[in-house]
Amino acid sequence: MAKAKPARAGRGKGAAALPERCDVFVAGAGYVGLATALSIARGAPDLSVVVADAAPEGVWQNDKRASAIAAAACRMLGALDCWDALTPHAQPMTEMIVTDSRTGDPVRPVFLTFDGDVDEGEPFAHMLPNVEMNRILRQRCAEAGIAVVQGAAVTGFDDHGAGVRIETAESAVEARLLIACDGVKSRLREMAGIRTVHWDYGQSGIVATIAHERPHGGRAEEHFLPAGPFAILPLTGNRSSIVWTETTANAERLLKVDELTFEMELEQRFGLHLGALSVEDGPRAYPLGLTLARDFVIDRFALAGDAAHGIHPIAGQGLNLGFKDAAALAETVVEAHRLGQDIGALDVLERYQRWRRFDTVQMGVTTDVLNRMFSNDFAPLRAVRDLGLGLVDRMPQMKSFFIRQAAGLAGPAPRLLRGEAI
Repeated sequence: MAKAKPARAGRGKGAAALPERCDVFVAGAGYVGLATALSIARGAPDLSVVVADAAPEGVWQNDKRASAIAAAACRMLGALDCWDALTPHAQPMTEMIVTDSRTGDPVRPVFLTFDGDVDEGEPFAHMLPNVEMNRILRQRCAEAGIAVVQGAAVTGFDDHGAGVRIETAESAVEARLLIACDGVKSRLREMAGIRTVHWDYGQSGIVATIAHERPHGGRAEEHFLPAGPFAILPLTGNRSSIVWTETTANAERLLKVDELTFEMELEQRFGLHLGALSVEDGPRAYPLGLTLARDFVIDRFALAGDAAHGIHPIAGQGLNLGFKDAAALAETVVEAHRLGQDIGALDVLERYQRWRRFDTVQMGVTTDVLNRMFSNDFAPLRAVRDLGLGLVDRMPQMKSFFIRQAAGLAGPAPRLLRGEAI
């Protein structure tokens, strides 16, 4: 049996208990875990689905961050009856600009601009508060009869041929399939003995919500600076979310300085085009690296979301890759179930792995190359990359290709990402 040390977090008071049996057990109640569970339950209502999370009840409500949700993921949320409830909280991205400069440069020339629509009236992405996305997904899971149990960390599991026995600190559950959506430092991945390719960038991403005097007009900005990209992402009202890449040492320094010093450093990078700035929430810093699982599946076990891949946020695709995993895995499981196949069998799960692994590796390599190319101040390389950005800006078809890639609409996609039911 794969085992780990029992989690310290106990189940929250009044929280639901885990059943003795289910068809699908999802470990992790983040967006990917909830979306995977809901997608399977919607596609195959006769399959029993359970979600268990190690964190105590209510912890998810403390997440003040926001995420960029690509058009394909918005379509998926629409197919799951979530998008209408999320729309009041969503800020569409109507435009995106890209600059390449040094921190102290008085002028930042714009090398590349993108129109915000992939189709008429459909922005390529929206910014959405994490807490609202989690709240609505939990509501839809409850409506679909999915139990979401907090404070239930998986401490071990055992594949015994016909199923998998999953142990937590307080109970055991028999399931046909175990899905790990427990983050980039996945304990379940380690229990399963799945190795990873990993390296650290020596960078941290500083995340904060910024209030400003003037409206942003829905414009997103990506400023390539010597330490790494500095992204300004529009939120509802006169607010923006920043994802600020710095060396880990400098990020640690910035988190320790007083509020005035931090805002002065922020102003140097943000600029004054939106007027006076103030920090509304944060800042917090997260280490950045590349993590790719060597396998996405074994018998009765599948990885999805950050448990399968953690990439640099330079292209804003981390969460959207997770939604692709959820859509592909759900479609694989539902179609196998309709054909009377064993949903946890390795030959079934390998269809999901073939579907997702190449795209994931491709995106991991792409973000790795972009980060290495733009997180430096090497003059010859700056000249080459600025020339390349300028050429793309003058090629409408190439810009359209990139925007559809960013929107998750390029190439074959699972039905949910096309806005269709499974």
